[in-house]
Amino acid sequence: QVQLVESGGGLVQPGGSLRLSCAASGCIFSISDMSWFRQAPGKEREWVATIGRFGGTAAYADSMKDRFTISRDDAKNTVYLQMNSLKPEDTAVYYCNTGRVRLSSLYNSWGQGTQVTVSS
Repeated sequence: QVQLVESGGGLVQPGGSLRLSCAASGCIFSISDMSWFRQAPGKEREWVATIGRFGGTAAYADSMKDRFTISRDDAKNTVYLQMNSLKPEDTAVYYCNTGRVRLSSLYNSWGQGTQVTVSS
C-alpha cells in the first residue's frame, strides 16, 4: 500500500514562499507520475500540479502556473512543490498522490496533508 507523508507547510505572509515535500513509499516511485492537490475550507479537493515519471513533463492548474513549480527527486522518493508569490486564496491543506488523474475523487487513499496558511 502506498504511503504518502507531506510536510513543509506553515504560516506565511502574502507574497511569501514555501516548499512542500511529499515522501512516498510502497510504490515504485521512479515510474510513478506524481500530483499535488489542495483543499481549502468548505471547498472540494482540487488538482494543483503533476510531474511525469523520470522527471517528465509538468502540468499546472491555470491559477498556479506562473507561481508554483513541481519537481521530484527519485533517489529520495520525494516530490516537491515550490510555491512563490503566495496569496491568501492559496490557504489550504496540500496533499500529494501517485498518478496523473486530476479528479481527486478517483483516488482511494491520501496522506495527512500539510496545512498552508497565507495571512498577514
